[in-house]
Amino acid sequence: MTAVSSGVHGGGLGVRDWVLNATVPMSYSRPDPSEHVGELAAGLGLTGPGVGLLTGVDVREVVSAADAGVTAHATVGLGSPAWAAAPDGHLRRMRPGTINLVCFLPVRLSDAALVNAVATAAEAKAQAMWELGIEATGTASNASCLLCPVTGESEPYGGPRSVWGARLARAVHAAVLEGGKAWLARPRAWG
Repeated sequence: MTAVSSGVHGGGLGVRDWVLNATVPMSYSRPDPSEHVGELAAGLGLTGPGVGLLTGVDVREVVSAADAGVTAHATVGLGSPAWAAAPDGHLRRMRPGTINLVCFLPVRLSDAALVNAVATAAEAKAQAMWELGIEATGTASNASCLLCPVTGESEPYGGPRSVWGARLARAVHAAVLEGGKAWLARPRAWG
């Protein structure tokens, strides 16, 4: 599938054969996370180019939501909510916390529409944070991967008022909202 991703492994824009969202310990400090994901993928028999995301959240707690063919899978950890426009030095005070998104759109999007869809997913995540009562736009270490078919008629738009962008926004919003509620019901004290 065509992917756009901010993942530590296989990030950027291109054709990818697999996606992996892996749980790591909250004390994770490997200096080579891309190589680590490569090792995990090889251990699972995954070959070819892929995308790897890492999270301190137990990936078995993934929350999935769908809207008219679009699927969003979210692992939500809110131990470190953050504002996108925080002042310099703010990250030094951060605790671990990650919201990872893996989203599938059933139609091909142009490269520009995929980039726009990333912004749409981020807006939907921020809306869910607001509805959860969390004064933040996300966490310090969010990562996303959006995937769509390589072939087919190319959709030109991925914004929140486009057909496919709106569906993506609703799916991401629902998954992050549900995952956030679950996390808030039993928050973790990470050290």
